[in-house]
Amino acid sequence: MKKSVIFGALTVAGLAAGAAAAGTLDDVKARGKLNCGVTTGLVGFAAPDANGEWKGFDVAVCRAVAAGVLGDATAVEFVPTTGKTRFTALASGEIDMLARNTTWTFSRDVDLKFDFVGVNYYDGQGFMVPKDLGVSSAKDLDGATVCIQTGTTTELNLADFFRANNISYEPVPIETNAEAQQQYLAGACDVYTTDASGLAATRATFEDPAGHTLLPEIISKEPLGPLVRHGDSEWGDVVRWTLNALITAEELGVSSANVGEMAASTNNPEIARLLGTEGTLGEMLGLDADWAKRAIETQGNYGEIFAKNIGEETPIGLARGLNSQWTDGGLLYSPPFR
Repeated sequence: MKKSVIFGALTVAGLAAGAAAAGTLDDVKARGKLNCGVTTGLVGFAAPDANGEWKGFDVAVCRAVAAGVLGDATAVEFVPTTGKTRFTALASGEIDMLARNTTWTFSRDVDLKFDFVGVNYYDGQGFMVPKDLGVSSAKDLDGATVCIQTGTTTELNLADFFRANNISYEPVPIETNAEAQQQYLAGACDVYTTDASGLAATRATFEDPAGHTLLPEIISKEPLGPLVRHGDSEWGDVVRWTLNALITAEELGVSSANVGEMAASTNNPEIARLLGTEGTLGEMLGLDADWAKRAIETQGNYGEIFAKNIGEETPIGLARGLNSQWTDGGLLYSPPFR
């Protein structure tokens, strides 16, 4: 078993090294389209609407990169991936970046040879149960059946949590969030566990969301963010600083509504550098001066993207919490644009 796991990791690493050598930024420009890996469907984060148009928090990151690189936020091919297929899709070059509520871990960064370019959502693993189950704590789940996506950190965290608390459980393996939802609502499992944000997003789609409880325990750190292949630093810089541009824009008060006015009249040197009216930051990335301006103009700043897709005024209803700007006591913090 150990040999097969090691071989699998080496295979993915080998694929990554070969794919990165081509130069992803040049490939995307030549293709005229960004191939972005997303989840198979998680409302609020990445899911097609009734017209088949992909929308969501992670989708906005993909579109921001396309706007910056190609000048067109719609020039994106969204590639649905599961917990099992996402890393192979990235390593093989099928996708240029992965924006799929993926946790930044040591082994994924080092062993699988990926570069996480930042964190766009600070999360943690939680538990959802039917209210009728009468459970108020995860520590009361001894003997429960638990729906869990395979190939994820949640699978490992679950085993650790139950072992540490000396309680037992029966896993019900599933591959996609849609399958988990179906099995959970059908009563095939007592509990669904995944990132707390994913649970909130899933519950929001239920016919009776109030009939289901998110238990208070958060049993892990799940820093979620976009990632690219090792060995292609130029492309990694583009995706990293696009995310940073969205974060910095909110901090500096630049929004989709005022970005044009700010670009034309700001007296703030960092805003001028961000929006390309001063300095050569775009040129350093291999892009034009307006790359960040387009990303913000088409998608909004980080706060706008959060509020529109998963915020408290949406059915998902997530508070900013740890995902507030550092100036508001959160963890959101971008290096300076200078």
